[in-house]
Amino acid sequence: MDEDGYLYVMGRTDDVINVAGHRLSTGTMEAVIAAHPAVAECAVIGVHDDVKGQVPRGFVVLKAGAAIDPDRLGEELVQSVRDQIGAIASLREVDVVPALPKTRSGKILRRTLRAVVEGRDEPVPSTIEDPSVLTALRSGG
Repeated sequence: MDEDGYLYVMGRTDDVINVAGHRLSTGTMEAVIAAHPAVAECAVIGVHDDVKGQVPRGFVVLKAGAAIDPDRLGEELVQSVRDQIGAIASLREVDVVPALPKTRSGKILRRTLRAVVEGRDEPVPSTIEDPSVLTALRSGG
């Protein structure tokens, strides 16, 4: 709510993760990551953490021709999230991937991405655009 009493809906509740009792928007983190000039698209998901409950983990697809070391990019993105959102965001891991799993209409399959990260074997959604993306993610590249 702003100072004039207007209410703004900033994101969806299913795009919120709980990090050490703080509710954080993955969409806000994605906006920070997507602003990097080397990033074509990205997704942030919450993954289980024994201490904090969940921590964010980022996945990025590079723009064609982007020449940046993945480790350096990860460091830059972690620092950007820390600077713009705060240390509470706890983003520490960013993976550069060839593609993100999406539906044919372009929606990122975050639940499927979370299952891959957690090592769960879930059925492939019938709406997936390219099932080979999941194979590449499972094999680490």
